[in-house]
Amino acid sequence: MASVKVASAQYPISFFSSWLDWQKHMDRWIEAAVAEQAELLVFPEYGAIELTSLFGENDRQDLTYLARGLSVYIEEFKKYFRKQAVQNNIYILAPSIPVIDHERVVNRAFVFSSDGKVDYQDKHFMTRFEDEDWKVQSGEPIIKIFKTKSFSFSVSICFDVEFPGPAQIAAGNGAQILLAPSCTETLKGLHRVHIGARARALENQFFVVVAQTILDSKWSPAVDINTGQAAVYGPPDLGFTDDGVLAQGLINSEGWVYQDLNLDLIAEVRTQGAVFNYKYNVEQLNPHFTASIVNF
Repeated sequence: MASVKVASAQYPISFFSSWLDWQKHMDRWIEAAVAEQAELLVFPEYGAIELTSLFGENDRQDLTYLARGLSVYIEEFKKYFRKQAVQNNIYILAPSIPVIDHERVVNRAFVFSSDGKVDYQDKHFMTRFEDEDWKVQSGEPIIKIFKTKSFSFSVSICFDVEFPGPAQIAAGNGAQILLAPSCTETLKGLHRVHIGARARALENQFFVVVAQTILDSKWSPAVDINTGQAAVYGPPDLGFTDDGVLAQGLINSEGWVYQDLNLDLIAEVRTQGAVFNYKYNVEQLNPHFTASIVNF
């Protein structure tokens, strides 16, 4: 049986006094997942905003400064997660972080492989807060499919999972798992993301893994209120649960949610399931996006 164990985070935004404090904090999270033999670790959208706790008070409160200020930490951030992925022989979707790319601020989730490769997926669809208040912009319309030796996955950041196009492209180009790192303020926002995730699992007959930020961080104007729940979904069909819910954490409860993903079920449900959502869905691929295969 081909399988992978995933760890999806219910992650509180914390305040740190130094880079070393943040690193030790992250060490504990990764060590906990590795102890449970997780092979793919999924952190939430904007989890890296906690690094702005290292800024001065005025800079922390300036939304327009955050990406510029965080740029100082980007290379060390990548170096840290790359080292962890290699040392622990795991794959990591790091908490997303606003970065400056060609003078635009984009929401970027870096991906790290067990053999040291580093890549990323940018968010495409902006929420009103990102667009109107924060001035975060859409990344290039490229959907990356990360192909490892034993499984393949793609990433739809938060609002992106509420639209069928990116997931459709991912599934049509070989993704077995869709990762949906997210940051939502209210229960309504939480449910929008989870309803989208379940719809994408149904349409594409693959696994969807949601990781979210939790609890309040009133010191940060970007992620001050968080309501989150990690979960793993599949299609409600052959080999899966009746409702497609494979794992769910308790809302706003800190920690990892684990699930073993039986990848053989993907091929089985697509060829022998009660319905053929994948078959009909991928025949109508959205031309707005371009697929990019990344050998991981």
